[in-house]
Amino acid sequence: MYMPAHFDESRPDEVVRLLRDYPLGALVITGPDGLDANHLPFEYEPEPGGLGCLRAHIARANPLWQQASDGDQVLVIFQGSQGYLSPNWYPSKHETHRQVPTWNYQVVHVHGELLFHDDERYVRGLVARLTREHEQRTGEPRPWRMTDSDADYIDGMLKAIVGIEIRISRIVAKSKLSQNKELRDRRGAVDALQNHNEQLAKAMRDTFPSDD
Repeated sequence: MYMPAHFDESRPDEVVRLLRDYPLGALVITGPDGLDANHLPFEYEPEPGGLGCLRAHIARANPLWQQASDGDQVLVIFQGSQGYLSPNWYPSKHETHRQVPTWNYQVVHVHGELLFHDDERYVRGLVARLTREHEQRTGEPRPWRMTDSDADYIDGMLKAIVGIEIRISRIVAKSKLSQNKELRDRRGAVDALQNHNEQLAKAMRDTFPSDD
């Protein structure tokens, strides 16, 4: 990934936030027919002294777990806030007319070793944690749990999926948020985005100097 120094996302807390707030990742493998990608919601677990791991599950019918093997090196791409920026939002444009459109975004590339877990205990625990996490985000007064359904039905559903784990070896994160622009232009873009892309506006605002 092309990485100008001013867009390198080196804030550990921000990388963790992106992995947790935007859990849908594109798992890229090199299969028998070349590159292939599967889009999966991941659980991220950091580890003391290490980079941690990602966990997800796939349908047993998905050929991924037949085409790849334990130990294969893979890439998972996560996309955070993103959006178009108009030159009209920069105060300097109206003075010099020397600005062009751009697209701001946040992405995280996770590299690691792929492992498969075809056992009921692993899959049940993973599904329970993922469900608990994302049910809480819905704001439902009574979050759904697996015990809300018939036990035989849940057992059958769990048998139809396979767990995957990615032991992380490297994380590369990029926040292209106009850090190369004048502060007044960054403020102008944030003010305009506030009306229709609040997530991107907040991400940009968080890169402002701490005394701003």
